[in-house]
Amino acid sequence: MPIIRTEHLGRDFRIGEEVISIIKQVNLSIEKGKLTILRGRSGSGKTTLMNLLGTLDKPSRGKIFFDNEDMTAIPEKKLDNLRRLNMGFVFQSVALISLMSAYENVEFGLRIAGYEASQRKNRAEECLNIVGLGKRMHHMPAQLSGGEQQRVAIARAIAHKPKIIFADEPTAELDTNTGLQVVKLFKELVEHEGITILMTTHDPNIIEVADNVITIEDGEVVYE
Repeated sequence: MPIIRTEHLGRDFRIGEEVISIIKQVNLSIEKGKLTILRGRSGSGKTTLMNLLGTLDKPSRGKIFFDNEDMTAIPEKKLDNLRRLNMGFVFQSVALISLMSAYENVEFGLRIAGYEASQRKNRAEECLNIVGLGKRMHHMPAQLSGGEQQRVAIARAIAHKPKIIFADEPTAELDTNTGLQVVKLFKELVEHEGITILMTTHDPNIIEVADNVITIEDGEVVYE
């Protein structure tokens, strides 16, 4: 059973008197325990689609199933809990809190997830060690490179042990070598932590690392 699947998913936006379909009748499935890349050119709709799958946006039509539960039919409060407990997010902009150290950024994420104080310290340190930043956990974001900051963001995203991570262009602001290191880390998390990762990119060097690739053009999946 896939962790996420969609049925005839669509998303429209109104611009003045015109209605534009950004996502058009998308049917797809995301396998558990795999690194799936959603690729497409800028403006193809991949970020809109990812926001829908992560319940950060609502579809105009169609259905989205998470662990076989229709997410389009449950109340917002339950969606909030689902995101908080079962989903992690990594964005192009790392969005770290600049006045907090790497450790404090991860620990703060665990607070939001409802972890007890006695568990937060060990889990935050564990996750920073997983991403290779155990010796730099008390550095501030400004003292870290772009790749290191993205690793902190990944540690924060995995800390509460989500079932799936949504990563929207996480390597876009990194050089090719650093970007490949980040994707290699994703691959290791899939293999050793059992996490499912859905990532958007248009970088052909990164696509080769994926378990599955879904291509989107003009709001439609053209092949999987």
